[in-house]
Amino acid sequence: QVTLVESGGGSVQAEGSLTLSCQASGRTDRIAYMTWFRQAPGKEREGVASIYPETGVTYYDDSVEGRFTISLDNAKNTLSLQMNNLKPEDTGNYFCAASTRGGVWRFVRLYEDWGQGTLVIVSS
Repeated sequence: QVTLVESGGGSVQAEGSLTLSCQASGRTDRIAYMTWFRQAPGKEREGVASIYPETGVTYYDDSVEGRFTISLDNAKNTLSLQMNNLKPEDTGNYFCAASTRGGVWRFVRLYEDWGQGTLVIVSS
């Protein structure tokens, strides 16, 4: 089991920036990939960005491509999400998730471990 703790959320005006962090502990050696999800009020949870620790390969949702950057510090077991040029539609609760299984990275059910979430509010 992996324990995930997010931090870094907050309120920011449109076109601003935020950096989210996710500290992982426990059986991190079994993680196949780590992903940031977000959930806006009244909407389903959606995948934002994912990274494969073994290869460093990253994936992004089209809505954040070019604005968000996912990275992983393996030595510190810390996952980050640098968010630039934020838009009001980026508002939501952001969750860090880890999976030991293969599959489509944005598929919520593949993830065994989740953080508690950190709230991001972007005002226009």
